[in-house]
Amino acid sequence: MGRTVGIDYGTRRVGLAVADPLELFAQGHGTFSPDDAVSELDSIAATDGLDVVVIGWPLDPDTGEGPMTDRVQQYISRIANRFPDAVIVKWDETNTSREAAERLLGSGAKRKKRREKGILDRIAATIILQEYLDAQKA
Repeated sequence: MGRTVGIDYGTRRVGLAVADPLELFAQGHGTFSPDDAVSELDSIAATDGLDVVVIGWPLDPDTGEGPMTDRVQQYISRIANRFPDAVIVKWDETNTSREAAERLLGSGAKRKKRREKGILDRIAATIILQEYLDAQKA
């Protein structure tokens, strides 16, 4: 059985999270450029296998899908071509960035640390993946 990975896609940075082997907990894996994130998925697949990719789907509360969903869909296509055996799940990422910022603030992180965008992307990917894992248990 391969890994389940969460992705918070951004045009500049991609946050990655990985589930533990029992798929109980999501853990932040890092923040990468979009190209480097695909390379990192290659490494994960080579080491542990890659079964499921849960990617944040950026729905706008007023309009639904928009230009950003088009970009995410292009990234999904790239991942699907690279990992044809992996199941790709689009997961509503509404409020994950806000929740990531709140968690970072609640952790007591200093202001400088809270402003590092890469940290928020990694935390958002972890939230996306944990929501998915929790929904699978329900």
